[in-house]
Amino acid sequence: MDLGKLDKKLLVICIALPLLVGAISASLTRESMMLFDSVRKPPLSPPGWLFPVVWTILYTLMGIASYFVLQSDAPKAEISKAINVYLYQLLVNFLWSTWFFNLQWYLFAFFWLLLLWIMILVTLVRFYRISIPAGYLMVPYLLWVTFAGYLNLGIALMN
Repeated sequence: MDLGKLDKKLLVICIALPLLVGAISASLTRESMMLFDSVRKPPLSPPGWLFPVVWTILYTLMGIASYFVLQSDAPKAEISKAINVYLYQLLVNFLWSTWFFNLQWYLFAFFWLLLLWIMILVTLVRFYRISIPAGYLMVPYLLWVTFAGYLNLGIALMN
């Protein structure tokens, strides 16, 4: 990808999309987040303020990764497949918050998170095949969701 041909409008849209998904999810789960403070958590649970910071960074990286994919010279069919998986995993990500926070279906949410983890891995691989930097930008997201799986399972078992 030639950085000289930066499409600023597309880049803003690509970053805004996951940030918007995250913002809507956060607003829908805001009340339940207070209840979350009262549940027993496993060791290594970070403070609550860290979650929005990390998710903002991850959503931004996802958006940049999707931009790299959309701007690549790869065949349009491959780009389309990669972006479709990416969009589906965003939807799965969005729904996890409802299962976990609003409904407190902790064990169900854990299995849903496993689905999300697989979808992130598929997205990462598809992105990597199209744009190596895009693939690498998805790694922190995969690692964070791995950690979230540990937290989710711990909460499910302890509560």
